[in-house]
Amino acid sequence: MTEMVYGSISVERGEPILPKWWRTIDKVTMFSIILLFCIGLLLGFAASPPLAEKNGLAPFHYVERQVLFGGMAIFTMIIMSMMSPKLVRRLAVIGFVISFIGLVLLPYFGTDFGKGAVRWYRLGFASLQPSEFLKPGFIVVTAWLMAAAQEINGPPGRMWSFFLAVTVAIFLALQPDFGQACLIIFGWGVVYFVAGAPLPLLVGMATMVVGGGTIAYQWSEHFARRIDGFLSPEIDPRTQLGYATNAIQEGGFFGVGVGEGQVKWSLPDAHTDFIIAVAAEEYGFVLVSAIIAIYAAIVLSSFIRLMRERDPFIRLAGTGLVSMFGVQAVINMGVAVRLLPAKGMTLPFVSYGGSSLIAGGIAIGMLLAFTRVRPQRDISDILSGRKI
Repeated sequence: MTEMVYGSISVERGEPILPKWWRTIDKVTMFSIILLFCIGLLLGFAASPPLAEKNGLAPFHYVERQVLFGGMAIFTMIIMSMMSPKLVRRLAVIGFVISFIGLVLLPYFGTDFGKGAVRWYRLGFASLQPSEFLKPGFIVVTAWLMAAAQEINGPPGRMWSFFLAVTVAIFLALQPDFGQACLIIFGWGVVYFVAGAPLPLLVGMATMVVGGGTIAYQWSEHFARRIDGFLSPEIDPRTQLGYATNAIQEGGFFGVGVGEGQVKWSLPDAHTDFIIAVAAEEYGFVLVSAIIAIYAAIVLSSFIRLMRERDPFIRLAGTGLVSMFGVQAVINMGVAVRLLPAKGMTLPFVSYGGSSLIAGGIAIGMLLAFTRVRPQRDISDILSGRKI
């Protein structure tokens, strides 16, 4: 009966790694990610040439780099998905520590590339954004602490994870990067909620976030400018939001045609933060709907698999990873249609960006490793702490 309900499978001794991986992997999520990357390349051919021309580079310079970084991301995703949850957890802890050190050192060695927020390291051939690599590691570490707290005589993992989340959010806000800070708090809240957090505590956390936003509005000109632009009843047509809004309106249902869009010549971030505006203008509501459906398929497929999982750590970590992935996509598209204030957040696997693509490959690789079909332990085994 347990196998019928939880979908466990028998594992043949001596089964080769690749056939076993292929049989147990979430193929819906894996192929959906590859499809998103292909759509990103298609949009990159339209969005990146104007920027390349402006910077005196070859027309498809950024597309070639996207192919390189995307290939690395897909390769990393596949390799990570073949690992055991225990190995993924160990690598996530190491990655989180390294990324957090990089985040702390940003004010001293980082650069803002003229965007007003110190978020990157200049490496010469590329740039590195530590916050992108920190997110998946943070979710896994948080899930590990909360799962450990559920064990008999376990550590106060929930309290430790709370202080960890607040510390990371503070360092992100100092860049300033309030979007990523809110995403970290959201990810922690999701993991805590699934772990059994009381509702009053979550309400209190939401109140703290609102209070922190109020303080940031009063003390940060960068943050206040974005909030004022969002709350303004009229959109300045010369701003990024103005260009994006006009492009979406012009696109209509089927779009203006491949290569016929104009927003890519006006938006400096058309290939990154506002890539969905290029999709809406040239391909219309049809392609935008397809992109939304692909993200929904990834989230739903992962949740369905995680609902069958009995290991607390895997369930918490997987839920946190897929929730953060889905919410980042919602935030990016919400900004483009002016449902949310501008946050400088990429559309996962569609936007251009080396750090975003490779870190996304790591995160989805972890998720695929956690959602692979595996034999499930009985309740008595879990409660007694026995291994299978």
